[in-house]
Amino acid sequence: MSWISENYEKAALGAAVLAAAGLAYAGWNKLSSVDLEFGSAPRGPLSEQKDPSVKSADMVAQTKSSLQLKREWAKGEDEGRSVDLFTGVALFVNKKDENNPVDLIEGAPVHEPIPNSWWLEHRIDPGFADSPLRDEDEDGFSNQDEYNDKTDPSDAKEYPLLITKLTYSGDESLQWVLRPVFEAGGGSFTFEYADGKAGNKVGAANPVPPGGIFFEKGAAAGRFKLLGSEKRKVMNEKIQAEEEVTFVRIEDQKPNKKGNVYEIPAFRKTDARKHVRFDRTAVLTLEALGLAGQEFKIEENTSFALPPGDGEKPYKLTEVTPERIVIEFTGEDGKVKTYKIKKGATGPAVP
Repeated sequence: MSWISENYEKAALGAAVLAAAGLAYAGWNKLSSVDLEFGSAPRGPLSEQKDPSVKSADMVAQTKSSLQLKREWAKGEDEGRSVDLFTGVALFVNKKDENNPVDLIEGAPVHEPIPNSWWLEHRIDPGFADSPLRDEDEDGFSNQDEYNDKTDPSDAKEYPLLITKLTYSGDESLQWVLRPVFEAGGGSFTFEYADGKAGNKVGAANPVPPGGIFFEKGAAAGRFKLLGSEKRKVMNEKIQAEEEVTFVRIEDQKPNKKGNVYEIPAFRKTDARKHVRFDRTAVLTLEALGLAGQEFKIEENTSFALPPGDGEKPYKLTEVTPERIVIEFTGEDGKVKTYKIKKGATGPAVP
């Protein structure tokens, strides 16, 4: 009988010990290869790592504490003069003397009559030859305009009076003639009306009495009111003699002309051109606030706003002719000022 047969239990125990040792080595070898590949350290009771905290975690608390501190930039000074924190005292090259720069604090004004302090106060570069003509806030007004009117050249919502940028482009006029035809008795009259677009009339069957409003419909419907009439002696230049002429007084009922009274003599139809009247509308543009070139129209004797469509209407167009317009403006102090703008001109003429 062999030794293995006689010592079977011992042989089996020894084989088991060898197998366990082999498995332990294989596991240790695998773990070492993983650590080598991923750069990680073994964890567990056999690990040499003793500190479980996150590296540099203490910096989080320091950062939060720093952010809670109140930090303010203090304005610098140079012998009593305030200076920019980053560029120092603003200096500009003097084209007449390059070795001595222009000092905006102590030097003479670079753009008279605007003082240097104005440019510094509003943080505008005065270093251009046309700085007074530039429009810093793009509201349509130059730096010179804003200085003259004491407005903020860096704020597009603050600007001088807009009427100074109003242009009178021209007028759209409707000419009309109202002719008393004949007296029907009791101060009643018949009438004929004509303009460049339409005509109208009141016939003998229904003459207009004193105090009556006409026409009932059609052109100029409800526009005129007969106030009364009177006869006067008038020199007739053709025959060099006086003759009696009937004058009627008509009150205009058109909203923008209500209250206007016309004295109209009885005249022949062939003389209609001598008695022409006009309904005039001004064609305007506002050369500011990005509205340059955009036309809008205002009838004579009508209040309007600037910019067009604004709620308040402090302006009133009191007169329109082919040559000029006249505008009244009521300021915040309640005082009324009158401005005249010639055709083709922007803003009223300097008084």
